[in-house]
Amino acid sequence: MSDITGIEKAYEAARQRYAELGVDTEKAIGRLSKTAISLHCWQGDDVGGFETSEGLSGGGIVATGAYPGKARTPDELREDIEKAMSLIPGKHRLNLHAMYAETAGKVDRNELAAEHFTTWIDWAKGNGLGMDFNGTFFSHPKAESGFTLSSADEAVRRFWVEHGIACRKIGAAMGKELGTACVTNLWIPDGYKDIPADRKGPRQRLRKSLDEIFAEKIDRNCLLDAVESKLFGIGSECYVVGSHEFYLGYAIRNNILLCLDTGHFHPTEVVSDKISSVMEFLDQILLHVSRGVRWDSDHVVILSDELRAIAEELVRGDYLEKVHIGLDFFDASINRVAAWVIGTRCMLKALLIALLEPADKLRAFEQDGDFTSRLAMLEELKTMPFGAVWDYYCTKKDVPTGPDWLKEVRDYETKVTNLRQS
Repeated sequence: MSDITGIEKAYEAARQRYAELGVDTEKAIGRLSKTAISLHCWQGDDVGGFETSEGLSGGGIVATGAYPGKARTPDELREDIEKAMSLIPGKHRLNLHAMYAETAGKVDRNELAAEHFTTWIDWAKGNGLGMDFNGTFFSHPKAESGFTLSSADEAVRRFWVEHGIACRKIGAAMGKELGTACVTNLWIPDGYKDIPADRKGPRQRLRKSLDEIFAEKIDRNCLLDAVESKLFGIGSECYVVGSHEFYLGYAIRNNILLCLDTGHFHPTEVVSDKISSVMEFLDQILLHVSRGVRWDSDHVVILSDELRAIAEELVRGDYLEKVHIGLDFFDASINRVAAWVIGTRCMLKALLIALLEPADKLRAFEQDGDFTSRLAMLEELKTMPFGAVWDYYCTKKDVPTGPDWLKEVRDYETKVTNLRQS
């Protein structure tokens, strides 16, 4: 274990250096401790779900790799999530997909209800966690055509509308039971692999479906609705019905949350530049934090320049309490518990770095036209000792510092996940 005395000494030196810039490290730590990240359950079982013993496949969703020890049952998945959360400072949330219902495959998605998630809700309550929820509009016989809510087949479209309605009721039940609003997100894979002749028709049908799904007004203290766009997907490279522009307009008109997924835009686009724009017209938004690499949008989050830029926007714009932060990646080539820990700790590190900025001083330089001082300060901040503050925060939250958390993951791997038979 790390030397506590050494960590405290390093922190005191860092605290003094930040104080010289007018930054209160204790205030930054306090605000970070109130920020919850929603961990996505699907990292733990390679987006398989529990509808069938074989799990799910297809529909443009695929996790690559065959690292041993993935969760095979709901209990194993919950056990892995608990282990990951024990290595992450702070109190966080669970983000659940509809395909993780515990129904033994006997209930189709349009008939799902809160009772099929009772064990998840009880588990979350026992661990003091809030929950978020997602409809599962992929990897299903009625999604094989590539179209769900925008399908020209009325029976198919109706099935998915019913699923969307069911998901809102489930999310509301989760929020009511746990005492914290459940962000219930909607993403569909609908689109064409090649150039379409009719872009308008599917979008008209999607709008009709959304209107039907969101028709019932539900207490926002229990449920917050969100819609998520994508630029392209596997099998929908030329046209995605639910584009950014479509959902931006829909979210603004209907006063629901817009979900910005950091892996769902062109590689040269950055979500950090979109936040302040959409927040001028929306009260709240949802972030799905991922890492896009070429055509694969779901790599494990690292402390990249863009992740730091996103965190800076959230803090500088005073959006931290208005933006719901969830993770969305899946990697079956590395230890799955470690992936959760790496991604979440990196998101928190990025937020801490942003909270340690002398934001008022930077804004003053900019307003005075002193761009030289602005640039100089931004560059000097890159070598400030935020790591000492991070280690101190981890010790205060009773989680490992530095690489010590990996030792616990390896021990868990030896004693738990390596004993699972594939």
